[in-house]
Amino acid sequence: MNKPEAKKRVIQLREQISEMRYKYHVLDDPEISDEVYDSLTRELKKIEADFPELKDPNSVLDRVGGQPLDKFVKVTHNARMLSLNDVFSFEELQSWQDRIQKLVPGKNFSYFAELKLDGLAISLIYENGILIRAATRGDGMIGEDVTLNARTINSIPLTLSGKFPQTLEVRGEVVMSKKVFERLNKAFAKNNKPLLANTRNSAAGSMRQLDPKLAASRSLDFFAYDIVELSPEYSPPILGGARGGLNFHHEEHQLLRNFGFQVDKHEVIAKDIIALEKFINDIQIKRLKFEYGTDGVVISVNDLSLHE
Repeated sequence: MNKPEAKKRVIQLREQISEMRYKYHVLDDPEISDEVYDSLTRELKKIEADFPELKDPNSVLDRVGGQPLDKFVKVTHNARMLSLNDVFSFEELQSWQDRIQKLVPGKNFSYFAELKLDGLAISLIYENGILIRAATRGDGMIGEDVTLNARTINSIPLTLSGKFPQTLEVRGEVVMSKKVFERLNKAFAKNNKPLLANTRNSAAGSMRQLDPKLAASRSLDFFAYDIVELSPEYSPPILGGARGGLNFHHEEHQLLRNFGFQVDKHEVIAKDIIALEKFINDIQIKRLKFEYGTDGVVISVNDLSLHE
């Protein structure tokens, strides 16, 4: 195989492997056997070994790269990572709605409700479709750079899919599944190691490992839930029947899926408090059977123009 042929084959293999990873880790719909996936991966590794100049730092093979860190670097968020206000009754939810209606009198709007996964909130920044930084929430303005650990999570795309903007900031939750939590604790108990406390602390602690290989061994997952920054010149595809800029939060979720992110499927557009109450009660009934730990429901006004 000469270099032009190798270059062409490398591009094909990376596209195939990326598509398989997306279907397996994001859509939970593997279309191909492990044997075929391993065969393609081995072929790509061999070509990159034979032609080192074709290696790519953002290759699908390079999820665990870099040496262990001495410490985490502090980074400043472009926009504050806000905490949520809690309500514990439908009366409090009604009061929240009343306050909104006083702020925007006469305005008709809908709500968007989604599951709140119990993990560690992080921010991901992409430039020209490539992941360049991942950071923890920290105090809201200053977090820690955890890019190397984020790269080990298969459901975080190293490169975006589809038509993507020049600059994109995504926020979401790093989580550990209940199944992985139980598997790790069985292994820890067998080796007389301290047990993990819960899935939330386990996800957070795993992301704060200074050695990315240790973080990778924890089999973490990621669910995106918000777009904070999108290049102003970017014109997204038709979403929700509207062309051009995003108007609603539910459109952000659809765009995140288009980019290749995993977004939790438990969500609803609600026209009033009654519809929200139905969604919340339904989540309460089902939550113990969910694969991941949860911490309630996040409710926001769906119209993005009202968020500020």
